Amino acid sequence: MTASRLTSRAVLLVVSACSIGCAAKRPVAGTHPPAPTQPTATPEETSEKAKHDTEVSSAANPNAPAAKHGKTPAVPAPVGYTEEGNASWYGNPFHGRRASNGETYDMHKLTAAHRTLPFDTMVRVTNLSNNKSTVVRITDRGPFVENRVIDLSMAAAREIESIGPGVVPVRLEVLGNVDPTKGFFTVQVGAFRDRGNAERLRDRLNASYTPIYIQQYDAADGTFYRVRVGKISGERAAQDFAEQLRAKEGFSPLVLRLDELPPSGGN
Repeated sequence: MTASRLTSRAVLLVVSACSIGCAAKRPVAGTHPPAPTQPTATPEETSEKAKHDTEVSSAANPNAPAAKHGKTPAVPAPVGYTEEGNASWYGNPFHGRRASNGETYDMHKLTAAHRTLPFDTMVRVTNLSNNKSTVVRITDRGPFVENRVIDLSMAAAREIESIGPGVVPVRLEVLGNVDPTKGFFTVQVGAFRDRGNAERLRDRLNASYTPIYIQQYDAADGTFYRVRVGKISGERAAQDFAEQLRAKEGFSPLVLRLDELPPSGGN
């Protein structure tokens, strides 16, 4: 093979290689990064499903309806489950009236009202201001004030010396093998003297949530109509749902246990 032939062949090989290499790079050089995907609106059927998720049967998934994504189910509370907050007390004019569990409230007995603990739960209550304690039985629902955790009978308040102050910081300790996080719960979003106001709130919320119902409560100073939303399995899920209502609707919600007894009494 002559030198001229070798030179021609080498030139052809270089040209061929350059063509292949340039062809391989051309698509990459002309490609732009894809534009970020825009969030899509929630499908209507998803919104409708969310509405019905607050109605839970006894066999339903306990993680529905309002558990936040990524959260694990609440661990059952062990014996000695504790809670801290403010305690108030109530006497007259509730003395002699029907309590939420059906009993007649006696302010001279060691009982108390709590929003979520099962009826007949025994609770040790310690006044954190003086370390005095007493043991009460839960017979009623309340207090219906956001910054309080328990309403003591007058007798119980006297034992921990909270009659004078009225409201004191306390620690609650559940006695016995009770899991206060199990059961069904609801969220109270309003209480009105005018039933029409309660019905208007119910009708407005009915477009997004179910079930919604109004509980009539005959207090010593008049009748109140309490608007409550949902039947939710598990206190953790109910607390999550309450926070959603707070953020979305601007409520100051209260989580309450749904009792098997007809809803009446309380304070």
